[in-house]
Amino acid sequence: MVEAWYMDESQEDQRAPHRLRPNRAVSLEQLRLLGVVYRKLDADNYETDPCLKEIRRAENYSWMDIITIHKDKLPNYEEKIKTFYEEHLHLDDEIRYILDGSGYFDVRDKDDKWIRISMEKGDMITLPAGIYHRFTLDENNYVKAMRLFVGEPVWTAYNRPADDFPARKQYMKFLAEEAQ
Repeated sequence: MVEAWYMDESQEDQRAPHRLRPNRAVSLEQLRLLGVVYRKLDADNYETDPCLKEIRRAENYSWMDIITIHKDKLPNYEEKIKTFYEEHLHLDDEIRYILDGSGYFDVRDKDDKWIRISMEKGDMITLPAGIYHRFTLDENNYVKAMRLFVGEPVWTAYNRPADDFPARKQYMKFLAEEAQ
């Protein structure tokens, strides 16, 4: 089961858990109210998993690839890790399915506070278009993830501030509606 919590303000190693003391856990329902969708799948059988096949059909995820983030597997590793950790948004949903290893997705809540979502093998997350977020490995320094897209992939990240994009405005409207 995925675990999420509010982060401390420390600027030390981004790969550390950064839990508040005392810990302030975040539930799946709280994530859902931010538009974040979580699923648990069978990563050992992702190539033949009927649940993944059904999700891809239902959500129209027509494009997929697999990325391994590790210093021995990813070209320009250090540069990529820094880029992934810069706060940004996308104009499309970001869908990631962890096939092996682990890492953290950080998202902003409605009050602009960071929530850290610990992801491990079998976890699938969908971050809505327009949500400010970032990604980092955890202290294990390894993750293998499936990236899914509707149509052709668009890799463009828009670093904060990016509030004038229609995707951000639509996301803010979604948050306002969820708050009512």
